[in-house]
Amino acid sequence: MPDTHLRRFVYTGGVFTGLKRVLLWDYPRASWQYDVIVIALLLFVFLTPREWFRDQPRTPQSSAISLMPGSYWLEPELLNGVPDDQRAARASQILQARYKNHQKVTQLQPIYNSEQELQGFIVFARP
Repeated sequence: MPDTHLRRFVYTGGVFTGLKRVLLWDYPRASWQYDVIVIALLLFVFLTPREWFRDQPRTPQSSAISLMPGSYWLEPELLNGVPDDQRAARASQILQARYKNHQKVTQLQPIYNSEQELQGFIVFARP
């Protein structure tokens, strides 16, 4: 009888040791266990559905900047493909549709990040 208890203890100890090594990433590089863990992580990252983390595509919309009256933020997708000379008129149409009042755009300023990628537009308008 004591022999079976000893076997169970050794077996569960092996399981717990294995789990501890996996959780603490205790395997040397280039071992098959390391490769299995990396593959499992990659499968999780690339095959996990978006809905699990509520990660949804961003919908372009305009929103007001609360710090400055008469200024608005437009996402760059809203003015994609619009020629530079027609952007102010298109921005005015977007603001009119969003806020239901006629806005005349006085200035349209593009905002870039440190890599010079377009992040959006600040639109200055008056009624």
